[in-house]
Amino acid sequence: MPIRTNRGRAAVYRRLWGWPLRSPRHLVGALVFLAILVTALGIVLPKVMGKQQAKASPTTGTTTTSVTAPTPSGVAAPVPTSNLPTRLSTPLATPTTAAPNGDAVRVAKEWAAAWVDHPPGITSAQWLEKLKPYTTEEYLPVMSSVDPANVPATKVTGEPTVGTSYTSSVQLTIPTDGPKLSITVVSTNAGWRVADYDQAS
Repeated sequence: MPIRTNRGRAAVYRRLWGWPLRSPRHLVGALVFLAILVTALGIVLPKVMGKQQAKASPTTGTTTTSVTAPTPSGVAAPVPTSNLPTRLSTPLATPTTAAPNGDAVRVAKEWAAAWVDHPPGITSAQWLEKLKPYTTEEYLPVMSSVDPANVPATKVTGEPTVGTSYTSSVQLTIPTDGPKLSITVVSTNAGWRVADYDQAS
C-alpha cells in the first residue's frame, strides 16, 4: 500500500477545495476569511432587505416603518407603545349619590345589634354566626379574627346617622354604650351587607 506524503495530501486538498492550501497556515487564514465574510453578510443583508421592504410597502398618507430586533428566547417581547392610548378614553365611573336605602339602614342596625351581643362564654364561632347574615362573604374572614370578649360595648344606644349615601353603598354611624360604630353597607347580589366597620370615639 503506497504511503501518502505531505505533498500527496496537499494535492488531495487542492482537488477537494478547488484552491491551493499549501500549509495549515493557509487553511487557518482561509477559515478566518470565511468567518469575516459570513459575519459581514449577516450584518449587511438584513439592512439591505429592510430597506427594500420599506420601499416596497405602499405609502398612504404618512406611514412609519420600524425594524424590530428579534427577541431572544425566554425573554418577553416588548409591547409596542405606538398603539397604546395616551389617556383614558372614558372617565372612571363616579358613585351616584342617592337617598339612604331603607334596607341598608336596617342591615346596619341589625349588624350593630349582633356585634354588641356577646354574653359571657360565647365562642367566636357563635358570635360570627349571628353576624353572618348581615356581612359580606369577603369581610367574614376579617370578623373571624375578632375575639367577642374584647368588644367594648353591650348595647346600641341610639339610631344610626347617615354620613354618605350612594346607590351602591351607605356609610352610617351607630352609637353604643361603648364607642360609636362607623359602618359601611354595600349592595351585593344577596342584598345589602356590611363590608367594613370601625370604632369611633
